[in-house]
Amino acid sequence: MAFDSPSLKGRALRLLAQREHSRTELERKLAKYEQEPGTLAQALDELTARDFISEARVVQSVLHQRAGRLGALRLKQELQQKGIDSEAIAGAMAQLKDTELERARDVWRRRFGIAPSDAAERARQTRFLLARGFAGEVVRRVLALPDDM
Repeated sequence: MAFDSPSLKGRALRLLAQREHSRTELERKLAKYEQEPGTLAQALDELTARDFISEARVVQSVLHQRAGRLGALRLKQELQQKGIDSEAIAGAMAQLKDTELERARDVWRRRFGIAPSDAAERARQTRFLLARGFAGEVVRRVLALPDDM
């Protein structure tokens, strides 16, 4: 191993210093630097044992940073891409369920603020909210009662 290049553990720590990463993300990002098979898994095992890698912190980080702008469907997709297990994702989705309508209203209010004036504008606003990961029923409720906000 060359002395001028950081170890796998060093590279992982550098990534973790920037933001929370799941084990799957670190494996994906560091695989190209693994020189001997098994060394990456060993380094990540050590970091997990010392609580440098925490799935719960990754989930909370994503929810804290993104829940104000995205719906549950989009957040679920992001967590799946990060390799978070299905139980942790289900817990996160349950945590978001009660605030979904209010978060969708906030996103709609920041972007549009006025009720759609015609069918084309309603479709545009609907697509916007759906693309952000809000469920169809939530989007319908947001656009049905914009005056009550």
